[in-house]
Amino acid sequence: MTWPIGEIDDVRRLRVLAAAIPGAMYVETDLPAPFDEVWQVLGDLEQALPGLVPDVRSVHVTQHHGERFRAMVRGRSGLRAPFDGILRPGWCLMQSRFVSFGIAVVPAGDGTRLGYMAGFRLPGMRILGPLLVPANRLLGRVVVRRFVTRFARHVDTGGPPM
Repeated sequence: MTWPIGEIDDVRRLRVLAAAIPGAMYVETDLPAPFDEVWQVLGDLEQALPGLVPDVRSVHVTQHHGERFRAMVRGRSGLRAPFDGILRPGWCLMQSRFVSFGIAVVPAGDGTRLGYMAGFRLPGMRILGPLLVPANRLLGRVVVRRFVTRFARHVDTGGPPM
């Protein structure tokens, strides 16, 4: 007897993860660019995240072993936190003591499908999470719009990653 195997792509995997984190924000969009071009920009966390995530001022990768890494993230508000993460083509998942964050991209026809997730890891999020839904939707749209705008500028100028 064989068991059926169900495989899901990285964007769907991120969607499932976001659904399991109370109050997490999740958004998806399609980009009219090939996977390799999109991931070349997003995979450079130190350059991409500060312009993409509203409160992130800087990201400094301090350790890297295979797919796993450790980074220090500093916010515009002055807060800083160490994050543990996994980075491989099409997938980035980062987690600190209080925040989970993820980006996933997969080829979709001639373009690329992008998923973005962020959520707090705090006590009481099962209760507070539903109250955050309107703000999360707005924030998700802002992050995706920033990436689309910055990516288009990057492609038009042929310049360095964002």
